[in-house]
Amino acid sequence: MASSNFAFNNPAFQEQRPGLTPPSAQQQAGTQTQSAAAAHQGVNVAANAQMEGMFAAPPAGAIETGRMTVEDTVIKTLSLFAILLVTAVVGWMWTLSPVTIANPTPTIMPWIIGALGGFVLAMAVIFTSRKKIRPALIFAYAAFEGLFIGGISAFFEFMMPGIVMQATLATLSVIGVTLALFASGKIRASKKATKIFMIAMVGYLVFSLLNLVLMWTGVIPGNMMFGLHSAEVMGIPLGLIIGVFVVLLAAYSLVLDFDRIQQGVRNGAAREFGWLGAFGIMVTVVWLYVEILRMIAIIRGGD
Repeated sequence: MASSNFAFNNPAFQEQRPGLTPPSAQQQAGTQTQSAAAAHQGVNVAANAQMEGMFAAPPAGAIETGRMTVEDTVIKTLSLFAILLVTAVVGWMWTLSPVTIANPTPTIMPWIIGALGGFVLAMAVIFTSRKKIRPALIFAYAAFEGLFIGGISAFFEFMMPGIVMQATLATLSVIGVTLALFASGKIRASKKATKIFMIAMVGYLVFSLLNLVLMWTGVIPGNMMFGLHSAEVMGIPLGLIIGVFVVLLAAYSLVLDFDRIQQGVRNGAAREFGWLGAFGIMVTVVWLYVEILRMIAIIRGGD
């Protein structure tokens, strides 16, 4: 099953389809099993005691096995978000640093630098991960994304006080509900739903690129802050309609991310792939937050 998040296109997260064992191999395996059983009949009491001790010991984790686990991936994800929060504070303070009574305009430099740096590093992580997972690149990505998130959040907060708290709570709510539904088994990724999702994603990407081109070329008036998103359909901002649609897309993307991580664990992927899983989740969460922030800004802009 394909994933919208390119971080999970690595073979480690794909469903494995092992072939059938040839009959001759089955017979050979059966012979070997019988021989092994006969050889182990003479095991002594000390060996039995050692085996019992092994079974009584706590289950091996990611460090002991060297394999990817859900718990280890969660820890890696939290560590990346910790880096993001630290640099987000830097981006926030940098954005508001030039604001004075004489010059009440925040800078957009952290926003621009974070977005460009994050994009370049995301591409580097994706294209190098098939050969080797490089945690340093993922750490750097989290740092630049924090700069971007802090900058864009401070910019909108300066224009619309309270919007960051609203967007943060809404984002956490979507993540919490999605995770709860996934954990309970009430929502799962399916091939049919994923195909529809991929088509919708391509359509949204085309719309977003068209919107950017129209804004950069001046076709869209400057008073329309979000371009086509600011247009109205029957009195309702187009950005609000699309925003609800995109939030649903982002939520399903999270479902796909969770599903790919579980598949990686089932495949026995190496522990280092947990960093790639954490990176994929961060990409989706940042996208979700930005879309919710923009949707709330559009709603409040009409107040």
